[in-house]
Amino acid sequence: GSAATDAHSFANVQDVRTTNLSIDLTVDFTRQQLSGYAEHDLEWLNPKATRFIVDTRALVIEQVKAMQADGSWTDVTYVLGITDPIKGQPLTMQLTPKSTKVRIYYHTTEDTTGLQWLSVAQTTEKKQPFLFSQSQAIHARSWIPLQDSPAVRITYQAHIRTPKDLLAVMSADNSKNTERDGDYHFAMPQKVPAYLIAIAVGDLHFKAMSKQTGVYAEKAWLDKAVYEFADT
Repeated sequence: GSAATDAHSFANVQDVRTTNLSIDLTVDFTRQQLSGYAEHDLEWLNPKATRFIVDTRALVIEQVKAMQADGSWTDVTYVLGITDPIKGQPLTMQLTPKSTKVRIYYHTTEDTTGLQWLSVAQTTEKKQPFLFSQSQAIHARSWIPLQDSPAVRITYQAHIRTPKDLLAVMSADNSKNTERDGDYHFAMPQKVPAYLIAIAVGDLHFKAMSKQTGVYAEKAWLDKAVYEFADT
């Protein structure tokens, strides 16, 4: 049957869908910017389709590349559409069902609505800056160019680079024994909608509440947070 269209997404999900997303991003607190690429693994539902359309908002698109059959990456023609005040801009890429992987190189801007950057002065301990995301309902598109519709469920991986003394965590596999080296890898093997993709970066520390649950927070908040969420 035909899927109902999502009024809040530009994505052409009836033609092509992302099955897996790999993001590779550098966190720059000086510029308050994420930069890198989002790599989409594609499943083509329409063999005659000639475009892959994703949602973006307040992103600068630098280039788009598609993987060829021989493993090489070649430039893709793309266009950013007119800005809609609610939905942002459609990013339309000229692709055919031969393309199963595409990389979108980009960076966020000061208008990115899904990221909250806190200066050192705005934190409790006033030693390190802090970043956190809020992708619900349709803000994921403001920090990752993707099909921002709950109709699309994806697995994802991430490689996040941060200043060396900060810790990155995501809505994915986080090892509490992670070495603080500014180089972090995450994997989400369950298929999730875009609005559940989340990131936080700061002087974070971990405290377990049980074998399954725990809290990441600034040291000053750890005990209070564990007390607050103990019933989880």
